[in-house]
Amino acid sequence: MKGMEAAVRTILEEIGEDPDRQGLQKTPFRVAKMYREVTKGYHADPAKIINGAIYDVAYDEMVVVANIEYYSLCEHHMLPFFGVVHVGYIPNGKVVGLSKIPRMVEMFARRLQIQEQMTVDIAHLLNNCLQPDGVGVIVEGQHMCMMMRGVQKDQARMVTSAMLGSFKEDEKTRAEFLNLIKKGGSIFD
Repeated sequence: MKGMEAAVRTILEEIGEDPDRQGLQKTPFRVAKMYREVTKGYHADPAKIINGAIYDVAYDEMVVVANIEYYSLCEHHMLPFFGVVHVGYIPNGKVVGLSKIPRMVEMFARRLQIQEQMTVDIAHLLNNCLQPDGVGVIVEGQHMCMMMRGVQKDQARMVTSAMLGSFKEDEKTRAEFLNLIKKGGSIFD
């Protein structure tokens, strides 16, 4: 972590700050610690995340986990982007433990990347683990690189999707998924 602390100290000096002033003395340490935390997805192992929580089941209707909050860093500016992920799949004899889907999202969100890649990575991991009839992933995001710099549009949001199997091939399946997540995943609204 010392190399990262030195780099932060250099950044502070380059922007015209005094890294030795009272409020900044521990900033290099805190920033290095923060980057380790927000990029912990590089060290996550999908097998350990799933931890054997794949179960045989005679259920073949859609499973949806909606509004999974995430926080990530864009690989272009290392600024945050954040939002929600909606995941759906149609089991083909197997389901995964409910908490594992948000953990999959977290693993990919805690890396430097672009939203498009994160969307595809989540879909492919779930598809590879379960071999379901289909997988759908929708990611909604707000990007600080667009909000606080550059074009400075703070109301813009990005929506990406990855559809595999029946979610891609069958318009009714895709429409059912989109309808279920439209109101926050609740059919009771």
